[in-house]
Amino acid sequence: MTPEFDSAFLSQARLGIVSVLVARGTATFPELKDLLRLTQGNLGAHLRRLEEARYVTVRKEFVGRKPRTTASLTEAGRAAFKRHIATLETILRNGER
Repeated sequence: MTPEFDSAFLSQARLGIVSVLVARGTATFPELKDLLRLTQGNLGAHLRRLEEARYVTVRKEFVGRKPRTTASLTEAGRAAFKRHIATLETILRNGER
């Protein structure tokens, strides 16, 4: 049986974004950009892809006069990530035989 991977997690950048959000709960755009060493445009594109999949919500607000963008993982995103990890674990277990 061929493992079923979620295409949203096949990108190193998107996998990194979701991993950070699993660990932290939320992260600002600059935090994600610095932690993952992504360009602004690249990070924005990957966040949009995760938003379209309904795995991440992005909130834009002003704090004082400065814009702040914050990403957080949705329940659907958390469940999909767990399924992705379970698939990887199954492959590892089957490879150890």
